[in-house]
Amino acid sequence: TYSCSGSVKVANYYQHCFNHKAHGSITVAEALPYSCNTFFITTGQKLGKETFSEYFDAFGFTEKTGIDLPSEATPVAGKTYYPVDKMGIAELSSASFGQTFQATPIQMITAVASLGNGGKLMTPYIVSKVLDEDGNTVFEAEPIVKRSVISETTSEEVLKMMEKVVSEGTGKNAYVPGFHVAGKTGTSEKLTVDGEYIASFVGCAPADDPKIAVLIVIDEPQGYVH
Repeated sequence: TYSCSGSVKVANYYQHCFNHKAHGSITVAEALPYSCNTFFITTGQKLGKETFSEYFDAFGFTEKTGIDLPSEATPVAGKTYYPVDKMGIAELSSASFGQTFQATPIQMITAVASLGNGGKLMTPYIVSKVLDEDGNTVFEAEPIVKRSVISETTSEEVLKMMEKVVSEGTGKNAYVPGFHVAGKTGTSEKLTVDGEYIASFVGCAPADDPKIAVLIVIDEPQGYVH
């Protein structure tokens, strides 16, 4: 439990919740649906940069996914993300709620898909099977588990929280009656263009037995963003 006042001082400046409003006493299960930045800043600081970086790396944000497509962007320490030895309190605090690093869409969807795979990070692929003109299988992709990032129990708990994002929180527009949808909204400042943002939603369904994951990204949206 954490008491959100709407902002938290980090180094010499203040970080705010997206709506600049205080959430009051809040738990992690409530912080996710409400997008409480200050909760995750505080959590990140308690974790410390070593543990935070360990999970950041484990979820695949410091490496290529290995998808079978050409020219996948390569993460670069010190440019697309802060390595642990270059991470100060400001960088740790911002990264804890999704700022000050860059991620490709395939990195993001692969990380989220790990929740639906019981905490296992997989190597994504485009082609599942190739048949010859006679219908014989000449190639069939084998799912590859890179590593186990979190336990199956933890992944189930996170999906339950993400379902509340859709049923009660900032992702209500993704709610579909009769379906269990888990998701998370995101609004991040662009590192390359001052004053511009990327708005996104990532989700998977059904939340209790995920079969499909979706990432929606709006580059430099105009109008109200949260």
